[in-house]
Amino acid sequence: MNPPYPSEKPKDSRYRYLYPRSRYRGDFTPANLAFNANLQEFAHQVNFICALETSGKISSLQAYNDIKGLWKQLKKSKKNLRIGQKESEE
Repeated sequence: MNPPYPSEKPKDSRYRYLYPRSRYRGDFTPANLAFNANLQEFAHQVNFICALETSGKISSLQAYNDIKGLWKQLKKSKKNLRIGQKESEE
């Protein structure tokens, strides 16, 4: 779900502003870290979609469908990474 990011110059504040990343602060596992990155990307894309809809660039229905598609991708990611499943289910 993560888009390929161009190599970032350390002083490129526009890039850091447009593509913010926060540190992961939960229980560390590779799956949790990957899901956290997917969740941040989901939130970032939803923010852009909402801004486009608010400014009238896309319709409410288009925004809804785009967010619904992103939500399905996030749910699939959660399932594939086995986030929230009990040990006995693995």
